[in-house]
Amino acid sequence: MTAMQLNAEIYRTMGIIADDEGLLKQALKYLKKLAAKKEDETLMTEEEFFARVDKAKQGKAVAMQPNENLTDFLRRQGYDL
Repeated sequence: MTAMQLNAEIYRTMGIIADDEGLLKQALKYLKKLAAKKEDETLMTEEEFFARVDKAKQGKAVAMQPNENLTDFLRRQGYDL
């Protein structure tokens, strides 16, 4: 289906529920949720998240020493603070 056809189908379906305030509220809530996903580029699927975790596990691992503060840790990693 093209975007134009999808828009037409959405408007046709909205016309069917237009007289039911409860259904319109549900539709609005879901549409807002979809719009938020489109706007937030940081959202990812569960599969994408775990793929990133697996990739990160293959990289270099570093840990803070006991009683080490963040500034000291970053300096130890080579950051000039």
